[in-house]
Amino acid sequence: MPPEVDSLFKLRHSLAHVLAQAVTKLWPGTLITIGPPIDDGCYYDFLFPQPISETDFAVIEKEMRKIINQGQTFRCDTLNVTDAKKFWRAQKQKFKVELIEDLEKNEKVTEVTHYANIGPKGEETFVDLCRGGHVENLKEIPADAFKIMKVAGSYWRGDEKREQLTRIYVVAFSSKEELKAHLAMLEEAKRRDHRKLGKELDLFAFSDLVGSGLPLWTVKGTLLRNLLDQLVFELRSAKGYDRVTIPHITKKELYETSGHWQKFSNELFRITTREGHEFAMKPMNCPHHTQIFASRQRSYRDMPQRYAETTACYRDEQTGELHGLSRVRGFTQDDAHVFCRQIQVKDEILAIWEIVDSFYATVGFGKLKVRLSLHDPKAPEKYLGTPEMWKRAETSLREIAVSRKADFFESLGEAAFYGPKVDFITKDSIGREWQVATIQLDINMPERFNLSCMNEQGEEERIVMIHAAIMGSIERFLSIYIEHTAGLFPLWLAPVQIALVPVAAVHEEYAQNLALELKKNGMRCEFMASSESLGKRVREGEKMKIPYLLVMGDREVTEKSVTVRNVKTKNQVAVPVSEFISKTLEDIKARKLEGSIG
Repeated sequence: MPPEVDSLFKLRHSLAHVLAQAVTKLWPGTLITIGPPIDDGCYYDFLFPQPISETDFAVIEKEMRKIINQGQTFRCDTLNVTDAKKFWRAQKQKFKVELIEDLEKNEKVTEVTHYANIGPKGEETFVDLCRGGHVENLKEIPADAFKIMKVAGSYWRGDEKREQLTRIYVVAFSSKEELKAHLAMLEEAKRRDHRKLGKELDLFAFSDLVGSGLPLWTVKGTLLRNLLDQLVFELRSAKGYDRVTIPHITKKELYETSGHWQKFSNELFRITTREGHEFAMKPMNCPHHTQIFASRQRSYRDMPQRYAETTACYRDEQTGELHGLSRVRGFTQDDAHVFCRQIQVKDEILAIWEIVDSFYATVGFGKLKVRLSLHDPKAPEKYLGTPEMWKRAETSLREIAVSRKADFFESLGEAAFYGPKVDFITKDSIGREWQVATIQLDINMPERFNLSCMNEQGEEERIVMIHAAIMGSIERFLSIYIEHTAGLFPLWLAPVQIALVPVAAVHEEYAQNLALELKKNGMRCEFMASSESLGKRVREGEKMKIPYLLVMGDREVTEKSVTVRNVKTKNQVAVPVSEFISKTLEDIKARKLEGSIG
C-alpha cells in the first residue's frame, strides 16, 4: 500500500473511532457494531436507543472536533478471547461479543486487540474491538476536512432477519481543499443522477405494479439501448461472433452442474411447475451456452466457437440494495462466450480486448485501466478447481496483459469463483472510477460439463471457455454513461438528434418539409411548433439534451438554410440545408463524439 494511501486509510479509520466515541457520549446506551474506512471516508453502524436524523449532524460533528482537538492517542491492548468477551458483556455490547465469537469459530483466533482512545490526562475515553491502522495522535486529522453526509438503514451482518441498525456516513480527506472539491463533485453528481435524468429525458420508468428493480424502457430509452448493442455486435461480428438464443428459465440441474446453484441459490428466482419440477430464472447465460456447444461433437477444425447474445437475466436482490439502474432485479447482458483450444486463448482474448478498446473509445470514455482479478489462495473454499488450474490460468492472463503493454494492476480475491478475470476500469467526466467490461478465463466449467473437441490425433482434448461482456449489464452501463454525459449523448446515439424550431407560424411549413427530408435520410428529429416563444422552445430543446437545434426564420426560408445551435458548445452558425444534411450524415455514420457543425 503506497504511503499516501496508507496515511489516508489511517486517518479515516481513526475518524470512525472518533465518530463512535462522539455518538456513545451523546446517546448513552447506544450499541456499537463495526466502522470501516471506505473510499471517501468511513461509516459506523449503531443501534440507537432513539431515532436520529440529519438535524443531529451538527452536534455530532461538534463533539467529534472536540475529541480531535484534545489530541487523544491510541493504546493497543491484546486480550485472550475469554477476557475480551467478558469485557464486552460487562459493557452490554452484544454485537462485539458476537464478532469475537465468530472470529474464534471461523478464524480460530485465541487473541484479539482492543484500541483505547487516551485523553489529555491519560484517561481512557473510548475502547473498540479493532485490528489497528490508526494515526498516532488525533490532531493529525484535520478538523475542517470531514463532514457527516447521511444516515441510512442497514441490517446487522446484512441479514434482514436481524436487528436494523443506523449507519452514519462521513466523508474525510487530508485537507479542507480536498473536502471542498469532493463536495463539489457530489453536487455535480447529484445534477447528473441517472435516475433524475432518466425521468426528465423520458428514457425509463419504474412501476410499483411491476415491481422494484424492474425497469421499463420507453421508446427513447429502447432506441438508446439498441444503438449501443448494435455497436457491440458490429465489433463482435467483425471478429467472427455469431448470435445464439436461449430460454429464460432452466432446470436446477444445469446450475447444480455449473456450481451456480450451490454458490448463488439465495439469489435465484425459483419456479415450481404443476408437475413439481424445480426451475430457476437465469441469473447468467454461460451454463446455457455450454449446452449449445455440447449439442454436437466438435472437431479442432470447428474451433473456436464464438457465441454472442443480448438477453435478460434475473437476480433476487434485496429491496434495500436496489438503486436506479445500477442495482436491479431484471437486467440485460451483452454476453458472449468463446469455446476454444488452449493454444487459441491468447488470440481470442486479444481480439476481445480490441473490441473493448474500440467500444469505449467510440462512446467517449478515456483510456481504460486494467485489473487482473485473481483468486485468494488463502480462501480456496471460495473457488472451483485446483491450485494448479488457477496458477496456469492466472499466468496466461498475466502474460497476455504484458504482451498487450497494458496499464494493469493485480488484485487478489476479485476473481470469479470459476476463473480469473481481466476487468476494465474507466473514469467518468467528474473523476469517479467504474469497473465496466470484463474478460473471464473459465478453467472450471469445461471440466464440469465435460466439454472437449477432437484434436488432430483423433483424441478428445479439453477445451477452454472465455466469458466476454463489453457493457456487461446494459442497465448498469447506462447508469454510468448517463451520468458521464449528463444525458447529452453524442449525435449518433442521441434518441432525438435534431429539433426543428420555426421562429413563427409562417416558417412552420418550411420546417415541416425539412423534417420530412431529414427523416428520409434516417435522422431522428422532433418538430417544435411556434405556439410557445422562441426562447422557451430553445430552452426546452437544451433541457431535453437534443444535440442540434435548427432555428428557421425569414432569412433561412429565403436562403434555403438553417441556423444550427450546437447544444453542447452553445455555438450558433448558419449553413445551407444541403451542407447540414451531408455533414450530419457523415458524423452519424462515423459515430463521431462531436458534431462538426457549430
